[in-house]
Amino acid sequence: MTATDDLISRLSADLRPVRRLAPPMRRAAGWLGFATLLIAVAVAVFGLRPDFAERLRDASEVVQWVASAATGVLATIAAFQLSLPDRSPRWILLPLPAAAVWVATLGLGCLAEVARVGPAALWPGFSPGCMAFVLGLGLPLAGSLVWMLRYAVAIRPVPVAVMGGLAGAALSAAGLWLFHELEGAAEALIWHAGMTLVVVGILLAFGRSWERREAEHGFTGA
Repeated sequence: MTATDDLISRLSADLRPVRRLAPPMRRAAGWLGFATLLIAVAVAVFGLRPDFAERLRDASEVVQWVASAATGVLATIAAFQLSLPDRSPRWILLPLPAAAVWVATLGLGCLAEVARVGPAALWPGFSPGCMAFVLGLGLPLAGSLVWMLRYAVAIRPVPVAVMGGLAGAALSAAGLWLFHELEGAAEALIWHAGMTLVVVGILLAFGRSWERREAEHGFTGA
């Protein structure tokens, strides 16, 4: 055995095989199952909203709820795809159509209320419950998603963090709709879509901070 062979043998003696990551869709499904479980627990604790059956007969309300849930699901898939170096950065566009439908239905609801009751409909009431739930559940959900991707997220820290924030907040808003009654469409727009933007903004700032740290680390190690 040559010296080179001996060196290779000694260096590789304690190496352990690296476990391959599961496919991104499987990992996304696992995280979505975790998020669904948390939301189901919240619904079980608070109970379905009193007007739940009535709201299900309103097509615009159903479309709004489906669009918010779809936004969360698609943002989750996008986050897991974006964490891989061989995937297109265009995955970040995946949840945008659903998000556009969600915001559009909220906006159309506001316009319909203005037409029915006048400008007073544009003044939403303060809803600390909405704010607390979307932030209180959305941020931990987003954080758990980014934590799952912590070893790969350095590839695209900002897009992954933004998709994580959108996933957590949109799913939280969809869960909130199941048990929390709102006074009007303007209130839903402010406290659902508005708090979603807050969560996304927080994760965006986190992603940029992570990106700067990775850049500084790479520069220092060069």
